[in-house]
Amino acid sequence: MTTPPEHATSAESGASDLFLDVLRLSKTQEHTRREADYVEMLLDLSAPAHLLDVPCGGGRLAIELATRRHRVAGVDIEPFLLQEARRAAQERQVEAAFTAVQRDMRDLPWTAEFDGAYCFWESFGYFDDAGNRAFLEAVASALKPSSRFVFDTHIMETALPHMHFRDWEWVGGNILVLEEREYDHVAGTMIRHWTFMQGGRTERRSLAFRLYTYRELVALLEAAGFTACEGYTWLSVVPFALGAPRLVMSAAKA
Repeated sequence: MTTPPEHATSAESGASDLFLDVLRLSKTQEHTRREADYVEMLLDLSAPAHLLDVPCGGGRLAIELATRRHRVAGVDIEPFLLQEARRAAQERQVEAAFTAVQRDMRDLPWTAEFDGAYCFWESFGYFDDAGNRAFLEAVASALKPSSRFVFDTHIMETALPHMHFRDWEWVGGNILVLEEREYDHVAGTMIRHWTFMQGGRTERRSLAFRLYTYRELVALLEAAGFTACEGYTWLSVVPFALGAPRLVMSAAKA
């Protein structure tokens, strides 16, 4: 859990070569292909499908799925990440299949537009309860009836049993990423602080996210208009159970 999600921009918003390098190097193309296979399987897709990636960050999964004949709308609030996504779409020659939209993920403009939606790289839970519900309601509104939404996240049952207050890893062989964590039991939030170091450069970013229990998360999804909630262990169809390193949740628009 050391490397940050693509939207980890709260401490310092804007373009950063060091931060972008960490994003590019944290996931290999093989990781991306495996995750795209997983998304297609859980969403039960047949190409071409119209998909929503929110937040899309630098377009890692969106561009891969666009190469598979899907049309993908990628939403993110950060213009420098969307610029990265557009650049990647041009490099892979899928500009016509990928649309980058700068927008708050709680305020999506579509109604019954998409065949499926996904939210990956631990990108759920970074608002308060009202904001998280608003995001889920916006996704539900954007989906066609019975279409599915999948997302990966940490919950109480995955984060707390394995929680280390500090760890580090090398990314790309020459970028040191340190992570420090705090848990606020009153607010039910985990605060994550990253320090990136390469040569004489140092950059810091922080994020707080809401840790729900499995039961609370299912209740939130159902209140937002989803049904048939199914939890899995990361990158598998093994039903979620205590001890899993991360939760993947799949839910259908009611």
